[in-house]
Amino acid sequence: MSADDQKRISGEAAAELVESGMTVGLGTGSTAAWFVKALAARGLKDIRGVPTSEATAALARELGIPLAALDDVKAIDLTVDGADEVGPGLSLIKGGGAALLREKLVWEASSRCVVIADAAKKVDALGKFPLPIEVVRFGHVHTSWRLADIAAEFDLPPPRLRQADRGMVVTDGGNLIYDMASGVIADPAALAAALKSITGVVDHGLFLDLADEALIGTDQGVVRLVP
Repeated sequence: MSADDQKRISGEAAAELVESGMTVGLGTGSTAAWFVKALAARGLKDIRGVPTSEATAALARELGIPLAALDDVKAIDLTVDGADEVGPGLSLIKGGGAALLREKLVWEASSRCVVIADAAKKVDALGKFPLPIEVVRFGHVHTSWRLADIAAEFDLPPPRLRQADRGMVVTDGGNLIYDMASGVIADPAALAAALKSITGVVDHGLFLDLADEALIGTDQGVVRLVP
């Protein structure tokens, strides 16, 4: 089974968790897109989707899923989203799609969060996937120097500004992304706190103690994990 097939079956399994009347957080990325497609195919009545990116919002509109802004809902019943890595205790690295801030805001407003992923995303320790850090554009070079100091304290390499063919990657919120290719993050909680202490850092891709369960697509089917 290909990685894309594993993503698809995990997304389809997550769509079965949604019930009529729910407000549902819609994640961002290739795996979350499979969930959005499967959710639309179910044809449930009276659901509302809260998208975590402009790209997800566009896909949901195309498929006919009614949308609401985060500020228009008091609470979200269930959020389903992908991850770049799923580590011990369902600790996560997210942000490969540069939507980590909106994703985390939606996750933290949710009663239940389910992460979906293909088998390769399950890891014994976080860090092989470069950790995304979202920073404000103003003074971002100075912010990167301070990030480098934090990285050195954790024996990690300095983060690098994310670039694309069009130049600097800019998030939906107008911020920039720095990636820290760490290899192994020995103490994710301590690193998360240190990064958030820097003025100029909006947020980071460490999602800790947020996922209630994971649905991992494997060649043998979907495996459910809990913290």
